Amino acid sequence: MMEQLRPLTAFFDRIQNDGRISSTHIGIFAALLHYRKQKGFVNPIAAYSRQIMPLAKISALKTYCRCLKDLDAYGYLRYLPSKKKTRPSIIHFME
Repeated sequence: MMEQLRPLTAFFDRIQNDGRISSTHIGIFAALLHYRKQKGFVNPIAAYSRQIMPLAKISALKTYCRCLKDLDAYGYLRYLPSKKKTRPSIIHFME
């Protein structure tokens, strides 16, 4: 169980003094970790926004995409967005 919490703990340790990170970023990151757990802890994960947004309690696609781009730019994960609705985006976790 502790092994499964390590990515979330590391994330919280890193964001502690990062004023750029909002509660929305945290919600998305937690939702991604939950989704990853459901998929057997694979890295990277392939996910559609429609799978992650309800978990993160986010309804605006623009906000979701902006926060993922932020998390990528800030070095918390690697986000490779899909340009097609029929293809999932790829999200790599930094481990």
